Amino acid sequence: MAKYPLSADELARFAHLGRESSTLTVLRHARIAERMGLSATDHKVLELAGQAPGPLTAGRIAELTGLSTGAVTGVMDRLEKAGLARRVRDTADRRKVLIEVVPGAMEQYAPLFESAYTNMKSVLEQFSPDERKVLERFQSALLDGLRDELPGTSSRP
Repeated sequence: MAKYPLSADELARFAHLGRESSTLTVLRHARIAERMGLSATDHKVLELAGQAPGPLTAGRIAELTGLSTGAVTGVMDRLEKAGLARRVRDTADRRKVLIEVVPGAMEQYAPLFESAYTNMKSVLEQFSPDERKVLERFQSALLDGLRDELPGTSSRP
């Protein structure tokens, strides 16, 4: 992979944009979680479970989030009470308990995310298809770096 020189000023500008983006994203998701009647942690665990190709174990959720298994149990209790997730027995190993998002449970909250998708569409429409490929490559590379940095997240859920 080619490497190109980067000035200290460029790095500082991108670092500032990254910090601001991260802060605003966290605040936005905390607000969404509050509107859903969840904590920010509960909301992100629900997101992880919803993005996984299948149900996750509590241990895998603990590994992905850095939460203790006891904390994951508390999160699951709250998500079950809210009707958003449920515990199911693994059909291959009945000793394992899997966590899955209740089908259709998230549709009622879709309007909370609509403005983000509308904004993303509006912004992306300002870039050519070739520029969008560069933006996607940039975002994917940043995410790969974050996955490498966070224990247990080097692969997707």
